[in-house]
Order: sequence, then C-alpha cells, then structure tokens
Amino acid sequence: MSLFNQILGAVTNPTQEGSTNQLGNILDTVQQLSGNHQTDSGAVGSAVSIVGNYVRGALQEKRNNEGDAVAQGIVNQFGGTNPNNQVVQMLFSAPQLQQLIGEIESKTGMNATMIQAMLPTLVPVVLNFLKTGADTSGGNSVLNSFLDADGDGDVDMFDAMQLASRHLSR
Repeated sequence: MSLFNQILGAVTNPTQEGSTNQLGNILDTVQQLSGNHQTDSGAVGSAVSIVGNYVRGALQEKRNNEGDAVAQGIVNQFGGTNPNNQVVQMLFSAPQLQQLIGEIESKTGMNATMIQAMLPTLVPVVLNFLKTGADTSGGNSVLNSFLDADGDGDVDMFDAMQLASRHLSR
C-alpha cells in the first residue's frame, strides 16, 4: 500500500491521530517555506522527498539499534510544523547533513544556505506526516509502512503530499 493510502487510512480512522486539519497544516507549511524563501514549490517538494529518504534511513537505524519505541518517540516528540534544529542534529551526523544538503542542492538548484535554513522545518514536517498513523494503542501504521519500505530509495513523500493536497481540494 502506498504511503498516501496509509495516510488516508489514518485520516479516516478515528483511533489514529491523522486528520484533514493536520494534513492541511503540513501543506500550508510547505507552501509558506516556498514563499518565505522565494523558491519554486516544486524544488521544495523535491527537497521534502530527499529529506524523507534521509529521515527513513535515520529512523530505521534508530529502530534497529534502539527499538521501535525510540523511533516512534522521535516522531511523536518532533513531528510538527514548527522549526526544530534539535531533531535535525539528533537524526543526522555532520557528514550525513552535508550529504543531504549536497543532494538537495544538486537536484533542486537551491543554495546550501537556503537548504540549511529550511531543514529545521522540513524534518519536523516529514515526521508530522509520519505521525498521522499514531494510534491509541501506541502503534503507528504509517511509520511502520514507511520504515519497512523496500529500500529502493524511492520515498514518495512529496507524491503523498500532492495527493493529500488534491484530496483536500487545495
């Protein structure tokens, strides 16, 4: 099942955290980032997808080394729409951060300074998207699906955002 279908299922399931309000806030935040940095929304969308790939790797590593509860705790604590530099530093080592910035820079044309300014918002937004699957029993179907992906490097985070936008008629 695609990431978007997992998220849509979470939005319609009353025992899960996801809501159309939450999706709307995520989409608004990404749009605001584009406007605040006067950059193409497609470039920001590509950045979201790249950040999603790196977040998946970091959360998989946390889950493998420290357990499911730690990965879920990071999503619960830091998933949101407000900038948070702490989670960026928690998830990525300095070399990983440089690699992430370099990849975004080469694929979007955005400069490194702009990317560094966006990351404290992009990472919590990605985590917030994953947070939609949190349920009352402590599980998270969206996070589990995201982390158990086949590892082909194709995280459809931005595609899921675009589908959510269409679903919400935005």
